[in-house]
Amino acid sequence: MNRRTAAWLAWSLCTLSLALTALSLLLLDLNLSHPNTHIYDFWLDNTLNGMLFPVVGAIVASRRPENPVGWLLCLFGLAVAMRHFSAEYAIYTLLAQPDSLPAGEALAWISSWVWVLFVGFFVLFLLLFPTGELPSRRWRWLARITVAVVLVEMISSAFSTGPVDALGPIRNPLGIEGFSSVHEVIRSIIFPLLFALATLSVFMRLRRATGVERQQIKWFAYPAAVLVSGLIPGFITLLEEVDTPLWFEWVGFALYTAGGAAIPVCIGIAILTYRLYEIDIIINRTLVYGALTAMLVVVYLGGVATTQAIFRALTGQQEQPQLAVVVSTLVIAALFNPLRRRIQSFIDRRFYRSKYDAAKTLEAFSAKLRNDTDFDALNEDLVGVVRETMQPAHVSVWLRPPAGVGKDRRRGRTG
Repeated sequence: MNRRTAAWLAWSLCTLSLALTALSLLLLDLNLSHPNTHIYDFWLDNTLNGMLFPVVGAIVASRRPENPVGWLLCLFGLAVAMRHFSAEYAIYTLLAQPDSLPAGEALAWISSWVWVLFVGFFVLFLLLFPTGELPSRRWRWLARITVAVVLVEMISSAFSTGPVDALGPIRNPLGIEGFSSVHEVIRSIIFPLLFALATLSVFMRLRRATGVERQQIKWFAYPAAVLVSGLIPGFITLLEEVDTPLWFEWVGFALYTAGGAAIPVCIGIAILTYRLYEIDIIINRTLVYGALTAMLVVVYLGGVATTQAIFRALTGQQEQPQLAVVVSTLVIAALFNPLRRRIQSFIDRRFYRSKYDAAKTLEAFSAKLRNDTDFDALNEDLVGVVRETMQPAHVSVWLRPPAGVGKDRRRGRTG
């Protein structure tokens, strides 16, 4: 496939995905106008994925048509858009305005199995990212099993009985007894196992990768870690023994949404190798300011609670004084810079040891440069510093002789 044909096909898939997403939002608005109608649970995720993944996939596939990652992104976005459109269409036709549009049950049936496609596309993406090839020949079995499981799950989902997932009371119109058990086993056991193995392949690839490929994997791993961190508050709220505040759930939701939206953008940056090495700065700042924020929140809450307890013990009043908030705020303002420097130093030593060692080496060389006048010794030290910090394949120093010496030498040669 030449580049022009690849670009035409990629942007056609993108346009189709965006059109289905736009129609889905229109149907969602119509469904929201009926207060007692079931709302599709995953409309926000499907909207973001149905727009971002196909756009990034079209850009990557049109520029790098030989890399299957771009095509997988296009197909993933198209499958998500199909699921969203079929779900919203079925809800509007069967629940909000019954029999107002044709083929409502057909779209409900499509919604029952089309989600399997984007699960399979994403597992294959994990196996092939970023080079478009498997980490090694030993991973071929996982790719083949993924394709086989996706085909089996599509059939079992298409003919499973009971309500269609996320469509409320709408049932599968072609449900057959016996398929539901296979569907539940694959969805609850085999699919999570495939995801775990595919994620393991990413870690194995990261462990062996160097240079550009390592930076590409970091660009994908960063938003994925943000997304997973957003899931943690959701799991905690499911525990009946734990009583979590509302803001805790909203923080998790915000992290999950931001991480999911950033994944396709970061994938595009990684594949197109655009400013790859800036991810190290982003990760470093995230670690520093994330830890700093957590520590300051603990200090603030602890300061407020302590001041309130002392005030209650001295005065017997239960109302929280404004002094507690003022004192805690002043303590945070005083601790901000010292804590930030200590956390930055700890993270550099723990996670960026080579950068930390290089900075220390340059600092020591600068101190010696101010005091040493032996040019031969400085020459050797400069070569050693460059070799240690930048690790080039070859390094040498050329010193231009003074003007007078060169003129005398030239005069001697010509005379």
